[in-house]
Amino acid sequence: MSAEGGTRAIIAALSANLGIAVTKFIAWLLTSSSSMLAESIHSVADSGNQLLLLIGGKRSQRRATPEHPFGFGRERYVYAFIVSIVLFTVGGLFALYEAYHKIQHPEPIESWQWVPIVVLVIAIGLEGYSFRTAIKESNHTRGKASWVDFVRRAKAPELPVVLLEDSGALLGLIFAFFGVVLTLITGNGIWDGIGTAAIGLLLVAIAAVLAVETKSLLIGEGASPEATRQIEQAVLAGEGIERIIHMKTLHLGPEELLVAVKIAVPSSERADEVARHIDETEKRIRDAVPIARVIYIEPDIYRPADASTPAAAPA
Repeated sequence: MSAEGGTRAIIAALSANLGIAVTKFIAWLLTSSSSMLAESIHSVADSGNQLLLLIGGKRSQRRATPEHPFGFGRERYVYAFIVSIVLFTVGGLFALYEAYHKIQHPEPIESWQWVPIVVLVIAIGLEGYSFRTAIKESNHTRGKASWVDFVRRAKAPELPVVLLEDSGALLGLIFAFFGVVLTLITGNGIWDGIGTAAIGLLLVAIAAVLAVETKSLLIGEGASPEATRQIEQAVLAGEGIERIIHMKTLHLGPEELLVAVKIAVPSSERADEVARHIDETEKRIRDAVPIARVIYIEPDIYRPADASTPAAAPA
């Protein structure tokens, strides 16, 4: 569901941004407004970012190879991190440079004064549609979590990226709108530059948030607390398992989880019984958490000294 929802949100955002980019560029050519130029580059950067997310999703589906035995699920994280870099450099820094130039040499909007207003209003409507689609698809997986927690905890990067991009695009359009309107009212182009600076600062801030969150996914995040609890319950629900000595999890991709657990078994059990209990435990884990696709279970005899280690889990 999350992958399909993410793809729908990306395609909706890509369609909106391509149309918006063209109209903004036309408005910039007619009016020479720096806010319109910054917004044009912003839309182009967003369109490129959505293409990167689609490419990352496609490449992550490749089969595992001997060189990459755990598959390519993390490619989605790599491309999401590249998105943050593109948004920072192409979007944010360019807008700040253009704002500096415009504030140093302000110019009023003297021709086609109505064009940027019309373009910005249309763009707000299109971005609103894209943002609504992203919210709708995110609600399928967000549950009761707040939007901040959803962005911070989501293992699939596409929806949080699109949400942040669309929210940033809407705010950027509002900044551009006020910059253009104040320039038209006062005849002072410095307002256009201030609006452009606000867009640049906004994009840099969003890029920083994306970079921090996707870096965490790239380094490797464990299962959510809820998934961890379900796995622990599944392990302890069967016969022949005395306790969990310690357990570690790692996301190999948004929909693929590695589970490594060391269990305590009775010292009197035969090897064939231990093997049967391990097979049953693997099945219970997969039934409880379907994305747990790579499972390693190590049987051992529990010794009290094991419980004193930081990785030990209570019975």
